[in-house]
Amino acid sequence: MTSEKGTLEIWTTYGTHQLTRGLELPELDRWDWGIPETGPGATVLGEVAGLRVLDLGSGLGRHAAKLAALGAEVTAVDASPTQHRRALTRYPDTSGLRLVCDDAVAHLHAADPYDLIYSVGSVPYLDLDRLLPALANGLKPGGRLVFSALHTNSYGSGPSTRATPRPEILRLPGTTDDHPVNMWVLTPQLWEELLVQHGLTMESVTAIDSPTPDNAVSYRLYVARRPPSAPTAPAPALHPRRTPPAGSV
Repeated sequence: MTSEKGTLEIWTTYGTHQLTRGLELPELDRWDWGIPETGPGATVLGEVAGLRVLDLGSGLGRHAAKLAALGAEVTAVDASPTQHRRALTRYPDTSGLRLVCDDAVAHLHAADPYDLIYSVGSVPYLDLDRLLPALANGLKPGGRLVFSALHTNSYGSGPSTRATPRPEILRLPGTTDDHPVNMWVLTPQLWEELLVQHGLTMESVTAIDSPTPDNAVSYRLYVARRPPSAPTAPAPALHPRRTPPAGSV
């Protein structure tokens, strides 16, 4: 199983591959949370104009640029230098958009709290022991966390009922070159329990399934909030008080 450092190296390889390909992707026409043409789009974020927003694991930066165009002050953070380079090349001077190459947890510790933190599929690649306390404290009281996470992979393997990462495959686009990466693929009940342990309140969970009948891949979109009067969140170890039953969705 790869370490978090190893996963970052693989994402850096991914970025290098995309830079070499020189593929020009269009601007986002419809926002997606992991599967194109599915899900609630950007409406789940609500009105973003005037908000301080963090895009965690921003990659090429298309989602962040779209929110900046709607009047948000967006900081887009990605730890991979090659992914960051792709974003800088595409958005060298976009009003309301700040591109940062940094570890997400280090950035959250150094930055002022945000009104909104969102992530399109990147949260499960990071060590939740490090990330969740930083996310909770990185939100202003009343601020929201919105993120999508893999629920069932394309082979039909569903979520784990234990708070531990498991190996998944990251394929370089346009190739059959597969790389093993660590991911936290958890049941919604377990995600909620971990968020609650860190002082957040779960507001909604939305299923996002592949529109292709022969593709089992499925995501869940989570919306959580830091209570308006919440103190600084503690940083407990990830030892849930209960384990959801096998087969929970």
